[in-house]
Amino acid sequence: MDKKRIVIIGNGMVGHRFIEDICDKKRNREFEIITFSEEPRLAYNRVKLSSFFSGKTAEDLMLTSGNDYTRQGVKYYLNEKVIEIKRNNKCIVTNKGTEVFYDFLVLATGSYPFVPSIEGNDQTHCHVYRTIEDLEGIRSSGEQSNVGVVIGGGLLGLEAANALQHMGLDTHVVEFSARLMAVQLDDGGSELLKQKVTALGVKIYTGKTTKAIVVGDNCRYKLKFEDGTELETDMVVFSAGIRPQDALAKAHDIEVGEHGGIVINDACKTSDNAIYAIGECALWRGRVYGLVAPGYQMAKVVVAQLCGEDTVFKGADMSTKLKLLGVDVASIGDSQSITPGAQSYTFSDGIEQVYKRIVVSEAGDKLLGAVLVGDVESYQTLLLTMLNELPLPEFPSVLLLSNSTVDTGLFGVVNLHDDAQICSCYDVSKGTIRNLVAQGCTSMAKIKCETKATTGCGGCSSLIKKIVDGELISLGHKVNNNLCEHFQYTRRELVDIIRVKKIKTFSYLLENYGLGLGCDICKPTVGSILASFWNDYVLENEHIGLQDTNDIFLGNMQKDGTYSVVPRVAGGEIMPDKLIALGQVAKQYNLYTKITGGQRIDLFGAQLHQLPEIWKVLVDAGFETGHAYGKSLRTVKSCVGSTWCRYGVDDSVGFAIEVEERYKGLRSPHKIKFAVSGCTRECAEAQSKDIGMIATENGWNLYVCGNGGMRPRHGDLFASDLDRETLIKYIDRVLMFYIRTADHLQRTSVWLESLEGGLDYLKQVVIEDKLGIADELEKELSESLINYQCEWKTTIESPERLKRFRHFINSMESDNSLKYVTVRGQKVPKPVSIKLENINRDKGIDQK
Repeated sequence: MDKKRIVIIGNGMVGHRFIEDICDKKRNREFEIITFSEEPRLAYNRVKLSSFFSGKTAEDLMLTSGNDYTRQGVKYYLNEKVIEIKRNNKCIVTNKGTEVFYDFLVLATGSYPFVPSIEGNDQTHCHVYRTIEDLEGIRSSGEQSNVGVVIGGGLLGLEAANALQHMGLDTHVVEFSARLMAVQLDDGGSELLKQKVTALGVKIYTGKTTKAIVVGDNCRYKLKFEDGTELETDMVVFSAGIRPQDALAKAHDIEVGEHGGIVINDACKTSDNAIYAIGECALWRGRVYGLVAPGYQMAKVVVAQLCGEDTVFKGADMSTKLKLLGVDVASIGDSQSITPGAQSYTFSDGIEQVYKRIVVSEAGDKLLGAVLVGDVESYQTLLLTMLNELPLPEFPSVLLLSNSTVDTGLFGVVNLHDDAQICSCYDVSKGTIRNLVAQGCTSMAKIKCETKATTGCGGCSSLIKKIVDGELISLGHKVNNNLCEHFQYTRRELVDIIRVKKIKTFSYLLENYGLGLGCDICKPTVGSILASFWNDYVLENEHIGLQDTNDIFLGNMQKDGTYSVVPRVAGGEIMPDKLIALGQVAKQYNLYTKITGGQRIDLFGAQLHQLPEIWKVLVDAGFETGHAYGKSLRTVKSCVGSTWCRYGVDDSVGFAIEVEERYKGLRSPHKIKFAVSGCTRECAEAQSKDIGMIATENGWNLYVCGNGGMRPRHGDLFASDLDRETLIKYIDRVLMFYIRTADHLQRTSVWLESLEGGLDYLKQVVIEDKLGIADELEKELSESLINYQCEWKTTIESPERLKRFRHFINSMESDNSLKYVTVRGQKVPKPVSIKLENINRDKGIDQK
């Protein structure tokens, strides 16, 4: 039987996905597949283009290779543009004169970058942001520039700005509309995004229309705006949107839309029955989809059609989650409240810089859309709720405050129907996963191999794991929750073995209760458990192999390979002489200094060999390690309390110091932070900490399991009107029960949410002593705390340990490759590829 020939014009991500899908169906044996690429390489990941500027190569971005295509029987042409379609003869012609006949033609020509009609937009250092060749041109210009401007403040524009920042340029973004990401975000979300991006050093200009790019006065170019203002720059990147690449279709009388795009029906066929169109070049029911996932779905439909299946394209969700310039952003469904009668609920936290908004139906029973900036952990939950039209709680606003609705059962996986889409990147449903488990795919690795789910954005991983585990349990299988292949126990079981058997080393535990040599999962987990119960010096020979880089060198490694030094400042109270000592150390070693949110002083930029020298000076001045490098107690934040404040009802500073002195050095599954407020005005923000204490007229209120950061959680009121002795007793019990039962690297907030029985059960254990272990918990904590030592002091007193603190094994030389610039009077790492020779000195930046 003669093979039918499929020709694909365009080998971008969607064109490649079409080839991948048809090969996965084993139909490449029935079809002859030929693809043409205008570019000099095969398909690569355009979604991750900005990683090109943070060290990735073109090879790293590749989605396939010539060898892969050859092995699959796919013929390909590179650097060859199709310029003619002879529809009557079913033949295409390229710019090199190649003629290829087809039975079916797939147009996957994608889109092209829109460049506004601006005078001077075609000059040498003006670029678009679309292909690897574009990026190579941008990088070349960046090496000759100090200032860069991106015209366009949408998704691609902010990606381009990220690229310029990676090159060390003074980066500006100019946007025509009144806000950033106008398509995806509402006013509130866009404003917070602008604030966060501005804080990262990018200058944002919204509501600006550029009319000309002319010769600059101090830089290479100058942008002239319609409002009369100007902006100097050395290079320009246009990222003002995309347009469907439909010229080839239009030139050969294939129907295109009034505003562009190749018109397709539900089968993704064009006006010519032998020609399909997929991806950003296609116009379906008046809409062009500018994301890759809808293109993947179109590719899947065309493959199905060619294989005789009756699959059709039903539209696609345009929800997206991404990180822009380090800022987490997500948009779901009707984020703009366009639906008639739509209502919205908004949460805005200016301190933690989090903005959330959900849009619900007029009746309040269906989720229509959402905007998330700064904290996107609830994205998957909200997306599934919208896509599957799950019922909302009586008060939908709770969705803004809880990231655990899937876990708590409100929208548990059991409530999702089998058609529910779990992985939108690869269109994998819950039913598909359930069927695969029933057929023997009992691990995440096997599910991934069969469906490719989790290999796209990765956002569906945790939910798929829940579905797999739930299905295994329903089929009567035991779900393996072992820590790793070397220990047939959970972390909680290992905790019990270690504390009951008084095991003090990993080697003894492995020999008697494990197998093999251990791994990167069990070693740090066991190391943390040992430290929590016995609190030995972590650099002892038996323990050092269990530590990560930060613990091994008792400092936090920074991005340039240097370390930060953070001494303990208990309760945030510090004597003038100690402040002077910190200043002298910072000046002597030229360290960057910054006050932290936990009321301490960070010293950045210490080289490895300098750490013991700095520690000795600080220890001699009365400081101890602040354990900023460890999974341990970090800080006990305080307000001034009754000592100075006219509202204070108790001595919050004195109590904070007492508490910090008690718990300093306590190792735990994850870092823990405390705070003490002297009154209910709550200036120390105690309710956002793992342990929070607030003074009242009747005693102390105890809050537990709060945290800020990317996933903020308000602490729960645990007990009220406590005296100090009872308060400390309850904290001891809560902390040791957390150490006993939490997973490795699990914050207290997540631990409480996953604890069976939740807050009520924790109260029963701690306050009512339901399990009869209260005395044990207190004793175990006391035994750990009594072994406290300042790890800096122990290290500088050991000549053997000090040998580790050098850059080169056979030399005491420092690392002379480190480069810095001075910003606001302090040194910071020199950005990669930055050219400083001609930087305007008025910017306050000098070369060092």
